[in-house]
Amino acid sequence: MPHVIFLSIPGLRSSDLAAMPNLAKLTAAGDRATLTPSFPAVTWPVQANMLTGKLPREHGVIANGFYWRDKQEVEMWTAWNDKITAPQIWDLLHLKDPKLTSAVWFPMLSKGCGADYICMPAPIHNPDGSESLWCYTKPVELYGTLRDTFGHFPLMNFWGPMTNIKSTAWICDSAGYAMEQFRPNFCYLYLPHLDYAAQRTGPDSPPAQKALVELDEVIGKLAAKAEQAFAGEKPLWLVASEYTITPVDHVTFPNRLLRQAGLLQVKDNGGELIDFQSSQAWALVDHQFSHVFVKKADPATIQTVVQIFRGQEGIAEVLAGSERAKYGLDHERSGEIILISTPNSWQAYYYWFYDDKAPKFARTVDIHNKPGYDPVELHFDMATKSIPLNANLVKGSHGAPATSDEQKGVLLSSQKGMLAGSQVKDTDVCGLVLKQF
Repeated sequence: MPHVIFLSIPGLRSSDLAAMPNLAKLTAAGDRATLTPSFPAVTWPVQANMLTGKLPREHGVIANGFYWRDKQEVEMWTAWNDKITAPQIWDLLHLKDPKLTSAVWFPMLSKGCGADYICMPAPIHNPDGSESLWCYTKPVELYGTLRDTFGHFPLMNFWGPMTNIKSTAWICDSAGYAMEQFRPNFCYLYLPHLDYAAQRTGPDSPPAQKALVELDEVIGKLAAKAEQAFAGEKPLWLVASEYTITPVDHVTFPNRLLRQAGLLQVKDNGGELIDFQSSQAWALVDHQFSHVFVKKADPATIQTVVQIFRGQEGIAEVLAGSERAKYGLDHERSGEIILISTPNSWQAYYYWFYDDKAPKFARTVDIHNKPGYDPVELHFDMATKSIPLNANLVKGSHGAPATSDEQKGVLLSSQKGMLAGSQVKDTDVCGLVLKQF
């Protein structure tokens, strides 16, 4: 049976291969195509697109988080695989032949999925507010073995101001072990290292260029381990950038604008929090787009919100109601309105007007309690030992529709004849993998 190793590398550009000799060598004999991510070009939706071959209207993953209207709760980065409402590559392989096995290493929304082998960070939240390092694995006992062999997964290096190559190296080391032990037919590895410096200091900054060299070294070691694991059987390598990161010099604050209009309400709890019950509209922001949720989908409020944002600097498109179908986001989980940034701008979740009113979580790395994505967490103020409240620090972003070449990534293969044509979409990946079986 064949073996396919799929590397999902957000931020990878075709031009980056010049600084990545190991990756270039690994894919030198194969095909190269331009990969266009579907909107929204952010982690969860793009990964779901690649795994299912479908758009959010069918798989339901509309952002890197969800707002559950019935509970009036935001869920960021904690959802399980059941939120993907379409069969994924490993499910389709099992239908084809139950003996076709899959190993899934760190793609989001993989907890509880139907793959045979899984590893995904799942820190234990202790009663005192602290966290204990742990990973969700299948089989359950596998993390104990990985911990004893490689040490705990370095969660502090996976996101935030301490991000570095150690987390991606651990992913590759542990995945190499799984390849040797289980010899899965399909391996999916999420390697996030290029994401960090490109957002913090810009995609062409010296730290971003250094990240290319660091990742390439780790990929070289992974390739050597895979060669040992699949000795005598040459696996097919597929390498996809989920999206690329473009420079930004502008930021929009949708929730502040909604608050100025009297639509967003707050409550004071030692710092202001959004009052979801009283608010007529608020925005779940995510890189270069946001979902605006309107209470009871009130038509008059929807029209007011549209008028607020049409023509705002940094906002390229305002889609309401049926207009959301343009990008396959006509799904019940979507906001009533979707705001899309211009390529040089991004959207911050901030809703307070004065920093002394900011909630406690604003100055901490707290990806679960913030009502939106916060790349400022990549920065750290040594003077105050906290995350600053300066959204202008962010120099790179993604998520907007890929209309220019610099917003499009690359899909590489290690063998010729794998990619049909020089242009592919993220929704084509699922079919390309299945075709190998």
